[in-house]
Amino acid sequence: MPYNTHTKILATLGPASESRATLEKLVDAGADAFRFNFSHGTYAEHEQNYKTVREIAQKKKRHITIVADLQGPKLRVGQFEKGEVILKTGQEFTLDLDDSLGNEKRVCLPHKEIFAAVKKGDVLLLNDGNIALEVKSADKKHALTKVKVGGKLSDHKGVNLPNISLPISALTEKDRKDLAFALKLGVDWISLSFVQKAKDVREARELIAGRALIISKLEKPSAIEELDEVIRLSDAVMVARGDLGVECPIQNVPVLQKRILHACRKQAKPVIVATQMLESMIGAPTPTRAEVSDVATAVYDGADTVMLSAETAVGQYPAQTVKMMHNIIKQVENDPHYFDCMQRYNQECCVSEAEGITYAASELADVLPNACAIVTYTASGFTTFSMAKERNGLPILAITPNLTVARRLGIVWGVRSIVDEEVFHSFDRIEDIALRYVKECGYAKKGGYIISTAGFPLGRKGMTNLLHTIRIP
Repeated sequence: MPYNTHTKILATLGPASESRATLEKLVDAGADAFRFNFSHGTYAEHEQNYKTVREIAQKKKRHITIVADLQGPKLRVGQFEKGEVILKTGQEFTLDLDDSLGNEKRVCLPHKEIFAAVKKGDVLLLNDGNIALEVKSADKKHALTKVKVGGKLSDHKGVNLPNISLPISALTEKDRKDLAFALKLGVDWISLSFVQKAKDVREARELIAGRALIISKLEKPSAIEELDEVIRLSDAVMVARGDLGVECPIQNVPVLQKRILHACRKQAKPVIVATQMLESMIGAPTPTRAEVSDVATAVYDGADTVMLSAETAVGQYPAQTVKMMHNIIKQVENDPHYFDCMQRYNQECCVSEAEGITYAASELADVLPNACAIVTYTASGFTTFSMAKERNGLPILAITPNLTVARRLGIVWGVRSIVDEEVFHSFDRIEDIALRYVKECGYAKKGGYIISTAGFPLGRKGMTNLLHTIRIP
């Protein structure tokens, strides 16, 4: 698959896509990264999938990104005597810590933290927001509620608590075990669920200790209240529109999506837009017009990556879905007004020398005739994040001696990674190396220019301080 789009595709693995043949088809259709969902699957299955993805990437000479998505705390009711009940609007219904089977009057809610946090007037949403309960009274073991919106409630349905911050960590005991396993495998990114506060990201960062980068999933209103700090502490952010659309009024989600994208661009952090992007393709060979527009809007807004969930995990048409998403991205990016709609972030000030260099490189690309590529020499990848923030439109080649860094860049807008272990051995070679790879990638134009950024001394992290132009003979 040629690198002919800037926006990346993250596909979720599952029963429909775990075979080697299907994985190859997904890569050929345009998948740049794969999400391993640790809410499902065994360690043996994840390990086999990891090996298969790495083998396919090597075969196809691609640096495919692997994201481990941790489950996070799952708040669910217990079981019912008959498996389900019908709750009628206006009736009373009790949630408690009693683990006996539930009925039309009560059910177990095995989360003592919820009872410690809720108070009279709070609203609890069950079954993806389809049932609403208003708390009339609560103590440490019970919550008496009034059913505001009734419906069918069955075993183990989820519970959401809008605007209620719970005194629990984003990392459960299961998450900690999953995290250790994922890091041992060598995944590139850890996706952190149930982020309520910036301190949740700090806790995860201490545990991960640089062995992978962190994606914070924004699905709780309390995280939005600390948005800038959560983004600062994260390496990337995911707009998790599923739970976000339950926890917040659903009409707020598009506004929050745009706000999050802008805030991430400002801090040079990649952002992923996720949930129900091509949902109807789980069972149909074509999406709805609204879904196509949804994907296109995310691309126009400047998302680094768009994500597929059930569409590729359990859907009937995983490869066709990735191909459809790729075609939508390509069509939008071919629109002459694409970059006008996206509107490159207006830099107010440069907070670091590296940021100033990448901003200047983008400005130079706008005014230099026949500029055809930007090359970033990077030891950590973060200068490339800063370059991608500018959304200049030229292809970005990130040249690094580190395979791990190359793999991590697979979800970053407009970036193609090159691994060259000799790249930082001699300052005199940076022109030759840039020319070589720009030509190999097919971006070179006779008489055109390559704009390169690097740091001196070579190979030292955080030392991007050089801006250089190279004339293509």
